[in-house]
Amino acid sequence: MSDDVRDADLKKAEFGQTDAAGPETTSINMAQAKENGFTKLLKAQAFQILIVLIVIVAIFSALAPDTFAQLSNLRLVVQNASILAVLGVGMTFIIITSGIDLSIGSVLVFSGVVSAIVMRAIGGDDWGTATIGIIVSILSGLAWGIFNGVLISKAKVPPLIVTLGSLGMALGLSQIITGGVDIRQVPSVLTTSIGYGNILGGIPIISVIALVIVIIGAIVLHKTKFGLYTYAVGSSEEAARRVGVKVDRHLIKVYALSGALAGLAGILSLSQFSTTAIAGQSQTNLNVIAAVVIGGTSLFGGYGTIFGTVVGLFIPAVLQNGFVITGVQPFWQQVAVGAVLIAAVYVDQVRRASAARGASTSLWRHFARRNNK
Repeated sequence: MSDDVRDADLKKAEFGQTDAAGPETTSINMAQAKENGFTKLLKAQAFQILIVLIVIVAIFSALAPDTFAQLSNLRLVVQNASILAVLGVGMTFIIITSGIDLSIGSVLVFSGVVSAIVMRAIGGDDWGTATIGIIVSILSGLAWGIFNGVLISKAKVPPLIVTLGSLGMALGLSQIITGGVDIRQVPSVLTTSIGYGNILGGIPIISVIALVIVIIGAIVLHKTKFGLYTYAVGSSEEAARRVGVKVDRHLIKVYALSGALAGLAGILSLSQFSTTAIAGQSQTNLNVIAAVVIGGTSLFGGYGTIFGTVVGLFIPAVLQNGFVITGVQPFWQQVAVGAVLIAAVYVDQVRRASAARGASTSLWRHFARRNNK
């Protein structure tokens, strides 16, 4: 597709314009849209990963029906994935812009540390102290996000380098501030409510918060101009600039969003574990990136969904839980997730290559063509 055609399409999408057509053409287009919508659903990587997740759940349920296939265990899996889900929303926006953020785990730790220090200095276990701590944690993450966004958009430093540097800086500052010793003085109101509180007879509050963030993130990504611009920047920065998108400013907003969500995840982690857990987030960034990519978000930018990210998050969560219950070494989880990650990136490359040629994006047809050669 030429840049001029892409520009025209983006303008139409932005202002809600459609091409004029007669009643007969409109009916045909509506029928094709319904068929194409169902076909796209079947071909969507997020849907395919959902099928994989269902199969994994079915296997573990058959192997351990008395332990794995229990509501209490499902609740535990959901609760363990909640913090990663909050981080995954921000990471989805970033990867759609063809960027990356390796610093979210360290920003989570830094935000939790600063928040814990402020709450300890204020003293008290009431919601007044906790509210200040929540605000401080989110603002700390926001500051790191803006820092990353400015260097990436204005200084033109590659996202990989900027966020790798931020990873070390945020973690190093956390260790300097605390002397490498975790802070355990957390207001009890956070632990008893957000950390371990339940509503509606057993739904974890921390999971409800994550669900709200996921829903808001999905609405913003798929139903607002901010989301449209995110896809546009990831598809082609030059085309986005031609239709008036302020790309640099938008990138700063996207990284600021990711940073703020990392700050929110920091206070959630502090509430759940009652400690800053400085050494406990070393793999968080990689786990989140893997989940987002497994869920169908393209590392090359321009494509992805929040729903896919959520499905991708539950693959490692269910594997880890299932391996522990069935007596399999949990280290196999890393092997399985790594294999699924490689497969997901391969599927994305096949899809992009087929779309560029105007051919079918079906993976099975791709294999059939290769076997016939």
